Amino acid sequence: MSQSEALTFIDPSAEFVKQATISGMDAYKALCAEAEKDYSGFWARLAREHVSWKTPFTQVLDESNAPFFKWFADGTLNASYNCLDRNVEAGLGDKVAIVFEADDGEVKRVTYKQLLAQVSQFANGLRARGIKKGDRVVIYMSMGIEGIVAMQACARIGAIHSVVFGGFSSQSVRDRINDAGAVAVITADEQCRGGKKIPLKPAVDEGIALGGCESIKNVIVFQRTGGTCNMVADRDVWWHDVVAGQSEVCEPEWVGAEHPLFLLYTSGSTGKPKGVQHSTGGYLLHAIVTMKWTFDIKPDDLFWCTADIGWVTGHTYITYGPLACGATEVVFEGIPTYPDAGRFWKMIQDHKVNIFYTAPTAIRSLVKAADVNPAVAPTQYDLSSLRLLGTVGEPINPAAWQWYYDSVGGGRCPIVDTFWQTETGGHMITPLPGVTPMVPGSCTLPFPGIQAAVVDETGTELDWGKGGLLVVKRPWPAMIRNIWGDPERFKKSYYPDDFNGKLYLAGDGSIRDVNTGYFTITGRIDDVLNVSGHRMGTMEIESALVSHPMVAEAAVVGRPDDLTGEAICAFVVLKGARPTGDAAKKMIKELQDHVGREIGPIAKPKDLRFGENLPKTRSGKIMRRLLRSLAKGETVAQDTSTLENPAILDQLRG
Repeated sequence: MSQSEALTFIDPSAEFVKQATISGMDAYKALCAEAEKDYSGFWARLAREHVSWKTPFTQVLDESNAPFFKWFADGTLNASYNCLDRNVEAGLGDKVAIVFEADDGEVKRVTYKQLLAQVSQFANGLRARGIKKGDRVVIYMSMGIEGIVAMQACARIGAIHSVVFGGFSSQSVRDRINDAGAVAVITADEQCRGGKKIPLKPAVDEGIALGGCESIKNVIVFQRTGGTCNMVADRDVWWHDVVAGQSEVCEPEWVGAEHPLFLLYTSGSTGKPKGVQHSTGGYLLHAIVTMKWTFDIKPDDLFWCTADIGWVTGHTYITYGPLACGATEVVFEGIPTYPDAGRFWKMIQDHKVNIFYTAPTAIRSLVKAADVNPAVAPTQYDLSSLRLLGTVGEPINPAAWQWYYDSVGGGRCPIVDTFWQTETGGHMITPLPGVTPMVPGSCTLPFPGIQAAVVDETGTELDWGKGGLLVVKRPWPAMIRNIWGDPERFKKSYYPDDFNGKLYLAGDGSIRDVNTGYFTITGRIDDVLNVSGHRMGTMEIESALVSHPMVAEAAVVGRPDDLTGEAICAFVVLKGARPTGDAAKKMIKELQDHVGREIGPIAKPKDLRFGENLPKTRSGKIMRRLLRSLAKGETVAQDTSTLENPAILDQLRG
């Protein structure tokens, strides 16, 4: 049986295909052919049709300083204008932009006219405090209207925002302030998640107190709960005082298309997070076109992306993409299991959500919850408003895909299994819902204009059916422009010399079906783990462990996990004797909590084991392939002849 004969194909319904923005495989192939024939012309056409420019561009793709590519470089625009003003000017001022549901169930609705007024007031307040074009601003907030207002306000005045996930530690906040040279932090007193109030402002204070944050001149604090927090004179100011008396009109700062819109820090294979730098024009174009083609967004749709604004998904498919399309979207403050695991389904039922975009981790956890308690199963709710489903963050296993399709979508909603990254800005490989026969577990075909391939270590393209490295052969408008302050790391990470600097290395392995050419992602190829859709560098976690005074050495690997996709497994050598029994349990908890404080709770190792040493070659190199086998519970069948001390493996089996 050939590979594709073994695949299960599920066609979108004729009804869906008929109404889709991109309707039928012939339409998809025509777009791909247009891009193949005139690559620059294809993207230029889309940029003129979908983006509003203050100064029209005359240059399209500039490859003269590869891999530091430029798109639409002589055009000027403003991202906030494209998201807000142009919708109000088009008569959509009274249309609801955001339906916000708080953790406790309270619902607020904000129209485009109201959102524009809030953004303009806050932008004027930022300007009044000396924040200007090119300044970096860290945003450390939970999900809410204010987080989106803060991002849009920064874009409006040309400031470069860097959002830090509200679950990250004070150390993570400090590191990002320092690397970006941020002049301001926008935060809240507390955030509400799962019925709990979690401090945010105290974490900012702790981070700044760690030192090296002399660039910070302003800390702006939104009063979310009224929780107690210290306010430092001449530095800290309440959000409501920043906007008091400010005009609801704010002239946008018109910036060049290559002006950085934001930095977003992501883990790499070294201990230092990378500040991924995105442009304004090219990034915004990709956000808009993927909203229209992948999500088939229609004027009356209610769109819900469950991501956090601390991740790139929350940037592209909450703050920028939906608003730039004039859509109405749900923004949710809480978690999917509070007050019970039916929360997502109840919200879809109550708000009549049409398009639902979430992570495989959430789906797997809700499958389990429904098995334990059938009362919270999606089949207990009226989900008939749904017409399209999506997944993001990591590959989805076929069983979870099928449950999502059957139990949530009722067997009638196409699923767009989207592959993309922080660095790509938007979808790269994805089904188009009115085009692509779906295969559970496969992200299927490249988005029109994206030239993806699977190659070997020399950059030679492989035949379909052979696994290798996923690359993109041509630059695209939304691509990463640089790593903030580290161009050499940018080139080494994404355009390595092994490929003559001509292929973008995604850092993922992939295989293409031998007959259909469908892509399936096989996992990371570098020392980066994908836990619940969030990327974390093994070196970053190892560095956190070794910073504990009792730890001499640590090695971190990933192992498959039914719930989170990958689980963090740490092998630790202490400075004292190897603990056992209750002493080992106590030390495991202490180290897990220590990593939680250093990086954030999401980075806590799920599995932590002690040894008198790590498995090393006689030259001192840690044999991580052996650790991966141990973490998976496999019998070590590999060659261990070069191991300095084979007996160590028995200690680390767990």
